[in-house]
Formats: sequence, structure tokens, C-alpha cells
Amino acid sequence: MSVKPLRVVLVMIEPPLPFGNAAARWYYVLLRGLVERGHRVTAFAACSNASDVERAASIFPAPQYDLRCYPVENRNSVAGKLETIRKPHSYLFRGKINHDVAAVLREGYDVLHLEQLWSGWTALEADPAKALVNLHYLYAIDDANSGFVDVRTALLRALRKRAERNLLQRFGTIAAITPRLEDKARRMTGSKVLVYWFPFAIDPTLYRFVPAAERPTRPIVSLIGSMNWRPSQSAAVRLITRLWPGIKRQVPDAKLRIVGWRARSALREYVDLPDVEIIEDVPDIRPYFNGSSVLVHAADQASGIKVKIVEAMAFGIPVVTNTEGIEGLPVRDGVHLLVSDDDSGIIERTAALLRDVPQQERMRLAARDLIETQCSPARALDAVEACYRDLIARRGAEADSITLAS
Repeated sequence: MSVKPLRVVLVMIEPPLPFGNAAARWYYVLLRGLVERGHRVTAFAACSNASDVERAASIFPAPQYDLRCYPVENRNSVAGKLETIRKPHSYLFRGKINHDVAAVLREGYDVLHLEQLWSGWTALEADPAKALVNLHYLYAIDDANSGFVDVRTALLRALRKRAERNLLQRFGTIAAITPRLEDKARRMTGSKVLVYWFPFAIDPTLYRFVPAAERPTRPIVSLIGSMNWRPSQSAAVRLITRLWPGIKRQVPDAKLRIVGWRARSALREYVDLPDVEIIEDVPDIRPYFNGSSVLVHAADQASGIKVKIVEAMAFGIPVVTNTEGIEGLPVRDGVHLLVSDDDSGIIERTAALLRDVPQQERMRLAARDLIETQCSPARALDAVEACYRDLIARRGAEADSITLAS
């Protein structure tokens, strides 16, 4: 059920692009959906890649959309580095973007919607009762079981954890895209903050389901993801060093392909391995999904939705993963994908799947159907609007109680 048109100020850490970074897929659905439902939205986006400013403007043209993108200022200055230590990731929102967000808020609004916790640096002076923060991950989870690190890294992690807790407690309403994040946010904030769950969504109409006749004839095992992100890099290293040798022994004609931002740089010691192809910084990931027989993605200690797994399911690429990989997804092992947490299980299930084309076809169809129904824009936007409605009603009830008390 839709709510009456609202004045929404939306802040994002990247531009809303259908094939931008992982979170940008959701931002694209969110901004387009809110405007289509009649809400008056001013959207702000930090932009780490300057070329994305024009791309976003062409997808969300004015005056239909009020999208304002800001290239990220230089973070390598001494002042920038010190500020980043004190306020992690605040470099994304230095300068003009902070000034402009504050100016728009002064004009009046119903909801300040902050996508990802670090966008909260733009809203420290905003009314907490009018703010909603949507969590995509938490370092409090991701760093929890990390091994020994040097003193500098340990200090940065401690400061990051403290900043997460302080920001979470600063705002009145939190949303999370997985139950694990929802539970952790509740425990970190106590009873001070209300926490909701938002289903994650992509636009499945943008993902062409690969016909069986166009699938690769040679078995291609793939991993696709940005190697700037520790979970993706850990999944790649695990695949290359611990999983691939066993898969290759069972399926001798198989080939391994790793694709992602900075992949060759991050995985430089593996680039010359036989039957292993490592490709970085591609302009379009779709051909690499289309050329995959199976996506194997088994990261360690990584909170949030694994967007590349969602995308593989949308394209119709069978997936083998671990329990970390299915966080927040209503999937069934053996129906939508295959799940195992130990190396031998992943190897055995991947090799068996590569040899069983009928099972691949059953899984591909079931996975695509799940993405269209459970990860649909309509379902996610209904949840967002319900949260807006509750936030506004709660604020009205508090105002009424103050009036009665006086």
C-alpha cells in the first residue's frame, strides 16, 4: 500500500547506476521507484568515479529527477587522512555535498533517508526523529573473527567499530537488508532505536536470462566481484588456492575465470597459473556472467547481501556458495543454488554440478523465479514506504504526547 506523497531527502555513497558498484544496483531501484510512486525526492550521491556523474545524469535526467552527484574530494591530503582516521569514510562527504545537504534540509522535509551508515556523516545536525539509516554491512561483524593484525590496522578497526556504534545510536530509525544485520543493530543500540528489515532488490528486467543454447560448452568456473572489497578478495584467494585444484582434478577440461575491479593487481601472484584467467576493470560485467558455467563464491565473515550471487541467479548462472553467501536470501539448498561450508563439500558439489547439465537447468529456472518474486522492486519499495509511514506516525504520536503533557 502506498503512502501519501512525501518530501524525501536521499543520501547515497555512490550514484544510482544499474550496473555500477554493488550498492548502486539498489540505489537505482530505490530512486526510480520512489519518484514513480509520487514522492518528491532530492537525492545526493558521493561519486568516487568522476565519469559516473554524466552516466547517472543521463539515466535520471532533470527535471523529472533531482539527483545531485559530487565527485569525492582528495582524500590523500594530511587533513583528509586525519579526518578519515577520526571519522571513518567521512572523506566521501567532505565539502560541497555536506553544505548542500544541510541547505536542502533547512527547506523542510518528511524523511531523511541515509543509504549505508557512513552517509550519516552528512546528517549529524539533522533531527534524529526524521532520519532513517539503511545498513548494507557492519564492520562489527566483518572484523569480529579476523586474525592477528598490526597495531595500525587494529587501531583503525577499533575506531571504525566505535564510529559505527556512535552513528547507529545517533539516529532514530535503522533498517537492515539482512536479519543478521538487523539483530546486530538491535544489540548495538539497545532499546534506543527502532530497527526494521528491508528486502534487497535489483531490477530483474535489466538481466537477460541466458538461453541454454548460448551457455558455454567448455566448463567455466567463475568468480566475479571487486577485489577492493575484502570479502570478494578472500573468496577469490580461497577459490584459487584451496578449491580450484580439487575441481580441476575432477573436471580436467574446466577453466577458472576471475573478473573484478583491480583483480590482477590484488591477485598478481596467481596470474600465470595454467587454465586460470584473471581479468580486471572491465567496462561491462554482463558478458562474463553469460560466459560462466558456474559461479563459485565462498567468502569468509562478510555481512550483508552478496550482490554478485543475486546477479548470477538473475542471469541464470548456477551458484555454489557457503552460508555467508546466502545471508538475507530466501533460498533453498539444492533448489536455487548449492551450499557447503567446507572445502571438500564445495569442490564435490561444484564438480558434480559442472557434469550435470539438467540440474543446472532446473537450478537456473528456480533461481530466476526467486529473484523476480522475492527480490523485486515492488516488494522492497513497499517495505520502504511502510517504514516511512511508521516513522512519521511515531513522530506525530510523540508530538501529541508532548502537547498533552504541557
